[in-house]
Amino acid sequence: LLESSTTGNHIMSKQFTDKDLIKMAATALFLFGSVISMAAERAPQYCLELTSLELPDATVSMAEIVAAGEFLPPSAITDTSPAAQRRNRIYQDLPAFCRVAVNLQPSSDSDINMEIWLPTDGWNGKFLAVGNGAFTGSIRYSALANPLGRGYTSSSTDTGHLGNTARFGLDHPEKVVDFGWRAVHEMTVASKTIVGAYYEQGPRYSYWSGCSAGGRQAMQEAQRFPEDYDGIIAGAPGLDWTGRAAAALRVAKILEADASARLSATDRELVHRAVLTSCDAADGVKDGLIGKPQQCGFDPRILQCSGEKSSSCLTAAQVNTVHMLYSSPLNPATGRAITGLLPGSELGWTDLGWTRSARDTGMEQYKYLVYGDPDWTLDRFNFEVDIAKAEAMDANTLNALDADLGPYFEAGGKLIQYHGWSDPQISPANATAYYRRVAEFLGGRDAINDSYRLFMAPGMGHCAGGPGPNSFDMISALEAWVERGEAPDSIIAVHRTDGEVDRSRPLCPFPEEAVYTGAGSTDEAENFVCRLP
Repeated sequence: LLESSTTGNHIMSKQFTDKDLIKMAATALFLFGSVISMAAERAPQYCLELTSLELPDATVSMAEIVAAGEFLPPSAITDTSPAAQRRNRIYQDLPAFCRVAVNLQPSSDSDINMEIWLPTDGWNGKFLAVGNGAFTGSIRYSALANPLGRGYTSSSTDTGHLGNTARFGLDHPEKVVDFGWRAVHEMTVASKTIVGAYYEQGPRYSYWSGCSAGGRQAMQEAQRFPEDYDGIIAGAPGLDWTGRAAAALRVAKILEADASARLSATDRELVHRAVLTSCDAADGVKDGLIGKPQQCGFDPRILQCSGEKSSSCLTAAQVNTVHMLYSSPLNPATGRAITGLLPGSELGWTDLGWTRSARDTGMEQYKYLVYGDPDWTLDRFNFEVDIAKAEAMDANTLNALDADLGPYFEAGGKLIQYHGWSDPQISPANATAYYRRVAEFLGGRDAINDSYRLFMAPGMGHCAGGPGPNSFDMISALEAWVERGEAPDSIIAVHRTDGEVDRSRPLCPFPEEAVYTGAGSTDEAENFVCRLP
C-alpha cells in the first residue's frame, strides 16, 4: 500500500508495514464506531437499565432521563428567592441527559454519594469530573452544568458527608480518608464503568477540573492514581491543607485578643495603595496590578504613624499585623515554610487577617481532626506545637505535598495548575513552592515542562475575581495538550466589567512572565509576550 501526496510535480510515497496497516485499520474501526455511537441518541431504556448495573461496593440508587432545560437542583424546592432563581438559570440551556446517582461504600464506615450526568445525544466521547470546596459535603450541581453543556459526561461527589464542617471526621477515621482522597477515586472508577455501560464504550479521554479544595483533590489524584485522568486542572489548590489552617489561626489568635492590632477596611485600602505605589511598575507596566509580588520589597513601616492614629497611617501594632500576614514561618518539625499572603492581596483581608473561610476551615481542622474536641477554642492554639501535630496526624491524607509526579507524567498525564497572585485565601506562594519542589525532584523545569505547567494570574483573587484578568478557558487548553500535543505556551485571560471585556493578558507558564512589548494598549493581550525573567 502506498500513501501518496503531491507537491507541485513531485510525488512522495511511503511504504507501510503489516503492523502499520493493522494499527491503521483498528484506529479507523474505532473512530467509525465512535462516530456512530456518539451521534446516535440513546433511548430512555439505556438510562433506566443502569439501576440494575452491578458495581463493587456500590449501589445505583437512581437513573432517570432529565428533559432538556428541565433540571433544577434539590435546593430549588425550598429556596425560591430571586437570587436562587438567577443562580438556577444556568440549567435552562442544558441538553437532555441521563442522571445517575450512586452510593459508594469502600469501607464499613463509608457513605459516599455521587452523581454522573450523561448526554443522551451528542456525547463528545469524554469524561470530566469536578471538585469541591473547603469541607463541603454536597454534589456540585452548578459545576456539572458547564461540562454537560460542552458534551461531556460529568460527575461530582459529596466526598462522603453532608454539610461544610469537619464534624463528620470526629471519631470516624475512614470518613476522613474518604474526604481526603478515596471518595474522588471511587467516584472516578464508578463513573468510567457507568459511561461504558451506557454508551457501550468507555471515555476516550478523562479529565478533572477543580479549584481550592477541588485543586487539592486534583493533586491527590495526580499523586496517588496516575491512571485515573489523562489531564488535570488544579486551580488554587489547598496543597498544604494543614499549613494554611495553621497560618490563618496564627494571625486570628493575635487579632482576636487585640482589637487595636486589627486592620479596618480603610486601613487595608491604605496598605494596598502603598503596595501599588511601591511595586506596581516593577513588571514594566503601571496598571494597578502586582505582576511580581514575590519580588515586591514593600515595607509597611513606611505607613507607621509618627503621632496619633489617623486614616493615613498605621499604629505599630497594625504594622506588625501586615508583617505577620506577609510572613512565612517555618514548620519546626519539617523546616517547610508555611507560606503567607503576598503583596496585592490586601483588599481580600478581613478584620481577623485571612478570609473567614480560611479561619473557619482552620478551626474545623483543629477541633475535629486534630484534637477531637468540639469545644476546642482559638485561644488554645499554639503554632509551633499544633502545626507539627496536625501534619503528623494527617500523613498526607488531606495534604497533597508529594513532589513525585513521575508516575503521572510517565502515564502520559498532563497537569495545568493555576493560581491568582492576589489570592487572600490560599497563599499563591504555596503554588510556586510546590512547582519548584516537583521540578527539583524530577530534574528541573525542562524535565517536567512537557507534562506540568503552572499559570499565575496577576490581580486575580481566590479561583476568580479581582482587578486582574481572571476569566479563561483552561479546559480547551488542556484538551489541545492531551489530544493534539499542543502544549499551552500561554493562555489568554480577560477581565470583565458589567459583562464587557475591558482587559486581556496572556498567562504564562511559570516562571515565565508576561512582558509588555512597548507598543499598543497595555489592556490588550496581543501586546505582551511570555519570557523568562
